[in-house]
Amino acid sequence: MSANKNTASTAIFYRQVRDFVEKTPVWGMAIRYQSKPDERFDMTLISRRVYGRPDEFLVVMAAAGLDSVEQELPEQLLVLPTESQLLTLKTSARFGSFG
Repeated sequence: MSANKNTASTAIFYRQVRDFVEKTPVWGMAIRYQSKPDERFDMTLISRRVYGRPDEFLVVMAAAGLDSVEQELPEQLLVLPTESQLLTLKTSARFGSFG
């Protein structure tokens, strides 16, 4: 996969997660996670706690509306996709090994 295609897939995936967060109603299927003080500068902690692996930090960034991993994550309730929803979003965006 070329760097441009990978960048495009990443941008599409990020936007899809943002759309998911913005469009999921309070009663909708999703993971709700209250971020903690120790996670302010390490979104991999949330990824580990929610998904059991550190590599979903981009999902956390998108859910929080952050533009970079250097930004501070304020304590907030995050709406995150479930594992099956995450797989659907990744496949649709051709993100990661699904591209």
